[in-house]
Amino acid sequence: MDPQAAKFIGAGLACFALIGAGIGIGNIFANYLSGALRNPSAAPGQFTNLLIGFALCEATGLFGLLIALMILFA
Repeated sequence: MDPQAAKFIGAGLACFALIGAGIGIGNIFANYLSGALRNPSAAPGQFTNLLIGFALCEATGLFGLLIALMILFA
């Protein structure tokens, strides 16, 4: 296998982290919205947890993108 082709395959596989981040972010916001509609008085107390979960999921996706870019250009 050509090393250039292996580099592109590896970068593509590293981008699968973005799919997982998108699914995770969707689940976090869907569950927050579901809980906020069931108990509106508890929603402000869970907003901090929402932002922490969003940040962790987004960081996972960005790490995957960083690895893909490092594979391609470093």
